[in-house]
Amino acid sequence: MSAVIGSVPRVVSLPDLVRLRQARDRMDRDYAQPLDVPALARDSLMSAGHFSRSFRAAYGETPYSYLMTRRIERAKALLRRGDLSVTEVCMAVGCTSLGSFSSRFAEVVGESPSAYRARDHGSGADVPACLAKIYTRPVRNGEAKPPGAP
Repeated sequence: MSAVIGSVPRVVSLPDLVRLRQARDRMDRDYAQPLDVPALARDSLMSAGHFSRSFRAAYGETPYSYLMTRRIERAKALLRRGDLSVTEVCMAVGCTSLGSFSSRFAEVVGESPSAYRARDHGSGADVPACLAKIYTRPVRNGEAKPPGAP
């Protein structure tokens, strides 16, 4: 697989892709655990720099950005339930700083966690979870939204 970063093409080897997929699966599974790039890189038998560059080439975003997207997806689901405070949700998804969590949430979602929690989410109750995940995935920095999404 090859990708272009800046004007320099970046080729990711098959063995690296396998390890990157394992790291991505770990982030999907263990998003609430303390995960950092150096630890993920070590587990992937790569230096932190090589891991970050290869991850971005393979998946189009940095490992940290991918992990935060997973955490914000889960936070949105917990906030929609309405039975946890924003602080409890922050800690439940693996963030240790309420300020950083709130800032990143607002940047990605477009409103604060408190405002998101207070909003009525009843209209989406009948939507199957597999479709809701597609249409509620956090979108950053002008990424394309799914077809038909508001």
